[in-house]
Amino acid sequence: MNRDPRNVLVKPLMTEKSMQRKEEFNAITFQVSVDANKVEIRQAVEKVFNVKVATVRTASHEGKWKRLGKFEGRRPAW
Repeated sequence: MNRDPRNVLVKPLMTEKSMQRKEEFNAITFQVSVDANKVEIRQAVEKVFNVKVATVRTASHEGKWKRLGKFEGRRPAW
């Protein structure tokens, strides 16, 4: 199943931890679509950036429950 890389890679993550990993391990961190697997992520990164990907590591983040006064909502999972 070949999807458009723009649908797989949502956005790059620019946090202190991801910037440190970029400097130390030459690793780039992306937020990807929830239904993307490692093969699709690898193909998308290789196609967009013209690089050879060594490994792909994934993590799932569940959305947190948040309150604003009496209203309760949930942040999106990614």
